[in-house]
Parts: sequence; C-alpha cells; structure tokens
Amino acid sequence: MDAITTKRIEKLHPSVRNEMKKIIENCNASLTGKAQVRITQSLRTFEEQDVLYQQGRTKPGKKITNAKAGQSIHNYGFAVDICLIIDGNMASWDTAKDWDNDQIADWYECVKIFAIHGWEWGGNWKTFKDLPHFEKRGYNSWQKLSKLKRDENNYVIL
Repeated sequence: MDAITTKRIEKLHPSVRNEMKKIIENCNASLTGKAQVRITQSLRTFEEQDVLYQQGRTKPGKKITNAKAGQSIHNYGFAVDICLIIDGNMASWDTAKDWDNDQIADWYECVKIFAIHGWEWGGNWKTFKDLPHFEKRGYNSWQKLSKLKRDENNYVIL
C-alpha cells in the first residue's frame, strides 16, 4: 500500500479505517501483475465539495458531481474514489484492462472485494455512474448522516 493511500485512509471515519486497509491489501494481493490500488479521494470537506459542485455550473469544465456540500458520502468519511497505479507510476481508470492476465479485469477484481466488505460501487448506479467511487453500505444516506452529532474531530457519532 502506498503512502498516499495510507494518508487518505487515515482521513476516513475511524469506524471504517481498518476495514479499508484490509480491502486495499486484499485488492493489491489479488492484482498479481503491474497494478496496485490508490485511493484518490477519501474524506472531503464541505468547501472542497462546493468547489467540485460548481464545476460545469458556475465554473468551467464538465459536471463531475450532483452533490452539494453535505450531500456527498465523502463529506462524512464513508466513501473513497480509486485508481490503479501501473508499474508504480501511471494512474489508470481503465475498467476493462487485465494487467495481471488472469482473465478478469483488474478493476472488477477490486469491485468484488469491495462488495464482499459491504461497499457499494458507483458503477452500479442507474444514473450518473461513478466508476472510481465506493461507499459503505448502511452509511450511504447523507440525509441521515447530516443529522448526527459530531465528535471533537468533526466525525459523525454513530
């Protein structure tokens, strides 16, 4: 597991950090070739969410989210976005490539591992598919999460 991924795991809600470490370790062990998983996004502040929401609306670029601040599971530390790092230096979001030649696309090997641990894949959404995105089932309602009290570190209290 690379240092960037480790740092991003440490930003997740404390209740899912150890589980995410296991998921990434399992994915990396499954990907026996050139690819390893990197978390590209984990906890996102409300301010960061607003900037992303403005893209394609009041700021130039393509729309990349329909979630305003407080409406993303990233805002509560229960979501991650990933990419595959190839040969230690190239980022890939190619969901079809089989870097380890085991007849299963590397991305889908990871999708299965996340699912085993109870994480929903944004690629399964009916609208606005988000292929790099995974969020913890049971904690994927921003409406419920937004009503919870927060601890001294600003994480929701479960």
